Amino acid sequence: MEIKAKLVDKLQFNAVADSNHAIVIDANKKLSYDQGSRPKELLLVSLATCTGMDVVSILYKMHLEFDDFQVLVKGESTEEHPKVFKKIDLEYIIKGNDIDAEKLEKAIDLSQNRYCGVSAMLKKACELNYDYTINQS
Repeated sequence: MEIKAKLVDKLQFNAVADSNHAIVIDANKKLSYDQGSRPKELLLVSLATCTGMDVVSILYKMHLEFDDFQVLVKGESTEEHPKVFKKIDLEYIIKGNDIDAEKLEKAIDLSQNRYCGVSAMLKKACELNYDYTINQS
């Protein structure tokens, strides 16, 4: 995997990966243009979507029907530089009728302990917790 991050101006970068999709990364208006996500935000986005894709794929294979699915991620940083995440909490939120909690738990467990490379890397650096919520349609 290769990423090319090219400076646009001030602190704004345009990053392109092997998939050839561009992402704008920027700082706040005080320092730049505020026209893109922050790097640490993208790390949490990567975590949410990596595990989210795993869980949804597994639920599809289990033939578990649902109406909505989302992953909420909250990261808590250290106060001193370098400001790294010391704790990350994930909440998987699924909406549907007759959601089988055991199947959902199994899908989440497989993602967290077998498939999600982003989770595996972050667990080596900080506390990573997860839970789920089932909402009826």
